[in-house]
Amino acid sequence: MADNKVHYDLEDVYVAPLTGTPAEPAYGEYKKLDGAISMDLAAQGDVVKLRADGIDYYVSYSNNGYNGNLNLALVPDWFKQEYLGETMSTKDKVLVENASAEPTPFALSFAFKGDKAKRRHVLYNCVSGRPNLAGNNKENQKEPDTESLNLSASPLADGRTKASTTAETPESVVTGWNTAVWLADTTT
Repeated sequence: MADNKVHYDLEDVYVAPLTGTPAEPAYGEYKKLDGAISMDLAAQGDVVKLRADGIDYYVSYSNNGYNGNLNLALVPDWFKQEYLGETMSTKDKVLVENASAEPTPFALSFAFKGDKAKRRHVLYNCVSGRPNLAGNNKENQKEPDTESLNLSASPLADGRTKASTTAETPESVVTGWNTAVWLADTTT
């Protein structure tokens, strides 16, 4: 298979609730998060340097996961309920945000077009902030506004933060990627 030269267009974004703990991860079923426009997650961590003998004797980087934004055409109501803790009133079906609600951790799976190896990625321990409220009047009223989720992806207790398929990953793993959160080898 030819090496990748570029990738573009975020696609196949799925979320699955972390039903276990970061120490003993288990996940519910994946659900497709339609309308993904872009994602920009910056690696988080610090450099640690020990100066000795007049040089940087020891240099290490910590991996504190990723922080950034996932931009969507519209954040669906089901996501607001399942992952942001919003509740639906029983009779009037009004979605209510509560300041004391805690976000639900989840795995985030995604891919990019242009990736010849059909690489798939998963971030294991994500939480999302609420989307901002924004709207613009535009000359072309057909141009939609978008919504952005502020994401934080932290390592699991054992240090795993992200997993990605490679050009050598069996096709069965790649095609089954969004059926269950990949945690360990499944190929027999």
